[in-house]
Amino acid sequence: MPEGMTGVNKVEEFEELRPLLFSIAYRILGGVAEAEDAVQETWLRFDGSATRPVSAKAFLSSVVTRISLDVLRSARVRREEYVGPWLPEPLLSDPYQDPARSVELADSVSMAALLLLERLSPLERAVFVLREVFGFGFGEVAAAVGRSEAACRQLLVRARRHMEAGRPRFEAVREEREELASRFFDALREGDVTGLRDLLAADVSMVGDGGGKAPQLARAVSGAGNVARLLASVFPLMARIGVTFEPHEVNGRPGAVFRDRDGKVLYILALDVLGGRIQTIRSVINPDKLGHLGPVADAWAIGREVRRVRRPEQQPAAPRIPSAALAPPPAAEGRLPVLPHDLPRG
Repeated sequence: MPEGMTGVNKVEEFEELRPLLFSIAYRILGGVAEAEDAVQETWLRFDGSATRPVSAKAFLSSVVTRISLDVLRSARVRREEYVGPWLPEPLLSDPYQDPARSVELADSVSMAALLLLERLSPLERAVFVLREVFGFGFGEVAAAVGRSEAACRQLLVRARRHMEAGRPRFEAVREEREELASRFFDALREGDVTGLRDLLAADVSMVGDGGGKAPQLARAVSGAGNVARLLASVFPLMARIGVTFEPHEVNGRPGAVFRDRDGKVLYILALDVLGGRIQTIRSVINPDKLGHLGPVADAWAIGREVRRVRRPEQQPAAPRIPSAALAPPPAAEGRLPVLPHDLPRG
C-alpha cells in the first residue's frame, strides 16, 4: 500500500463515491441487486489493488462500468427467457445527487428511460450513461469501455438518436405529475371508475411484471375504460383484506408502494404522465425485484383471499374481455391471480 494510504482512508474514499458508483451501475443494468453486487465487486478490486490511482473517481467509475457491462451481456440472455414483460427493479430514491446535473439524473432514472436504454447495445448504453448522464470526459469514457475516443463519440451519436426517437416530447413537469398522481390515488382508494377514467389518456396502457413468480397481467391492458374498471374493481377488494398503499416517488416519478396487512411489500405501481393525463401504469410484483424494499408479501395468498371476498354481484356484466388476457403465467397454472379474470370492454 502506498505511503500515507491507510485501510481506513481507502474505505472512506470508496464510501464517498459509493452513491455515484451505484447510480452508474443501476442505469447500465436496470437492477438494484445487480448494481449493488457490481459496486461490491468494485470495492474488492479497489481494496486488493497495490497502487493508488491518480483519480479514485475515474478509476472506480471505470471498474464499475466494466463489471456492469459484463453482467449486462449475460443478463440480456436471461431476459430473452423472462416470463412476461420485463421491467426495471423499482428504485425509491437515487442515492447520488448532483445539483449541476439534476435534470440528467432525474430523466435517466425513470422506468420509461431505463426501458429506452434497453434498446441500446451494452456499449452504447455505457457510453450514454457515463457521458450524457454523469458528464464524464471522452477520455474517461474511452478508458471505461475499452474503446477509442473516436469510437465512443460514434457510440454516443447512435445512442442519442435511439433515445431521442423514443423519448416523449411533452412530458409533464414535476408539479403537474404530483398533482395528477394525488388525484389518481384518491380515486383509486375510493374505487371511483369515473374519477380514474378522467385522469387516464385515451390510449393508456397498464403492464405488469411478475416474472412467472407472482400474479401478473398476461398482456398489457389498454384504453382508459378498461384500465379504470380494472383498477376500481381490484383495489377495494384488496383493501377489505388489509392491503394498503402509500404514495411514493418511484424512479423519480409518481408511484406507490402496496403492502399487505402485515406491512410486507406486495407490489409497486409507477405512473408516467404525459400531456396532462396518465399515459402508462407499470406494476412490479415479481418478489425477486422487491426484496431490497423489505419483507415481501405472498401475492398468491393475497389473490386467493381476494377471490374469497368477491361477492357475486361484484362480478362485471358482459360483454367481457376474454379471461386469457389476465391469465397467470405458465409457471403458475392452477393458481389464482390477484387481478380479476374478466373485464368489461371499454
